[in-house]
Amino acid sequence: MITRIESGKRMSQAVVANGFVFLAGQVANRPLREVEDQTRQALEQIDDLLAKAGRSKEKIVSATVYLTDIENFASMNLVWDEWVHPEAKPARATVEAQLATPTLKVEIQVVAVL
Repeated sequence: MITRIESGKRMSQAVVANGFVFLAGQVANRPLREVEDQTRQALEQIDDLLAKAGRSKEKIVSATVYLTDIENFASMNLVWDEWVHPEAKPARATVEAQLATPTLKVEIQVVAVL
């Protein structure tokens, strides 16, 4: 069985399938802010989507962080470190990438287990 959460014209924000919750990349709703605030907004959306799938951040097994400027790595990590569960840190990769909108500074995609 496959369950799609917040499906739109092109994609779903989350898909539950085969014991996993796959989240689309999450970005800030108000992207005119600094990377720290954008990171908080993206992580809040991750928390919300995981809750809709009946899970929480403790179940995240993998995360990919996309930064438009790798110089923001330390600033993003300040927020990440406050948010991530201290005993359930996922595998993670962080890369520099051009995002869909010039005002975006960070996008975070996660996979969690059921």
